Amino acid sequence: MSQPLIVSNSIAINASPEVVWDTLVNPQKTKIYMFGCEAISGWKPGDELNWVGVFDGQELVAVKGRDVSIDPPRQLVYTTFDPNNPNLEDIPGNYLTVTYDLETKDGETILTASQGDFSQVGNGDARYKEVCNEGIGWSPILVQIKAIAEG
Repeated sequence: MSQPLIVSNSIAINASPEVVWDTLVNPQKTKIYMFGCEAISGWKPGDELNWVGVFDGQELVAVKGRDVSIDPPRQLVYTTFDPNNPNLEDIPGNYLTVTYDLETKDGETILTASQGDFSQVGNGDARYKEVCNEGIGWSPILVQIKAIAEG
């Protein structure tokens, strides 16, 4: 049995959990911080979640998944899979879970983003290294979420 491979990063945001939550689920805001992709979902457990963007002039689902658990404005859990990766079969065992946890501390919202377990999916080691990107993980995305929520 391999050791779990989970990426987790946190950031303090000077905004209410409700404002941060809106930043996480509002397609116009996700488009700003998630590489031009709008998060399209009904935001109910079991709903499809598609990250849709325009690439080379063509609308494309860059990442797909499902909403797993939604507890506004405290926690959002969903699965992700890159349907454009020809090296991975589109099966449940290749989907990763992303969890956003929001907690209030000293008047700020602490947002933690976790993704994994990479040890349980196809090509997990390479996918883990790609997300970690030399130890960075979710940090650049969280910095952008912070800027949007505080703006």
